[in-house]
Amino acid sequence: MNLVLMVWRQENARTVGHMQRIEAKDISPDMSFLEMLDVVNQRLTVAGQSPITFDHDCREGICGSCGVVINGVPHGPQPGTTTCQLHMRHFRDGQVVVIEPFRARAFPVIRDLMIDRSAFDRVIAAGGFITSPTGSAPDGNAMLVSKGAADAAMDAAACIGCGACVAACPNASAMLFVGAKVSHLGLLPQGRPERWSRVHAMVAAMDAEGFGGCTNYLECTAVCPKNVSPDFIGRLNRDLIGAVFLARPRVASTEAG
Repeated sequence: MNLVLMVWRQENARTVGHMQRIEAKDISPDMSFLEMLDVVNQRLTVAGQSPITFDHDCREGICGSCGVVINGVPHGPQPGTTTCQLHMRHFRDGQVVVIEPFRARAFPVIRDLMIDRSAFDRVIAAGGFITSPTGSAPDGNAMLVSKGAADAAMDAAACIGCGACVAACPNASAMLFVGAKVSHLGLLPQGRPERWSRVHAMVAAMDAEGFGGCTNYLECTAVCPKNVSPDFIGRLNRDLIGAVFLARPRVASTEAG
């Protein structure tokens, strides 16, 4: 199959970017999207042109580094799919494919399709650690966890931190990401001692990084490759209210008489 790629090219964060038209010929429909970019880059290199810079690592839908916006949709047209697992058979022969980096103030462009997602790392770091003791693995029944809490924690932990939620949100909000990270620890007994301080610190870090607020567009969960539920945003808001309430200074009450 033959495709026409309209690719965002930008030398660095300080330069003005532009769209470049690149023809991708003789592409196998069984290739992944990143494999298609590999072929295009090899041909560009042979032709003495600069290859397209893009993020990738595991190529197994686990690391979350491969995210780009394809025809206006983060990770492309297939729901619940990362860019590295998107196959070219989902495109038509002769189709024009527009490829851009994630757009958000907190995700500055490094070069071409590669962005700086270190803001997520700083939000995670603000959450600190858990006080659960280290050492050998405890017995499986030493700390009982209900099935509902365990299942919900696993659903939250499915978030791979790719940033598609931020790229899709009109406000560039990171509430789905932060909600998932706060919830998967807050739901388990090991993470409860720091539950209130964690949510307060992570939300403050999220705001400091320049992410927007959530206004319930729910574009975030529509493009999430791991189908993380927006319920975790609600849980984040409830925990934040609890954290603010618990952080208020206690005022001693007196009884008249």
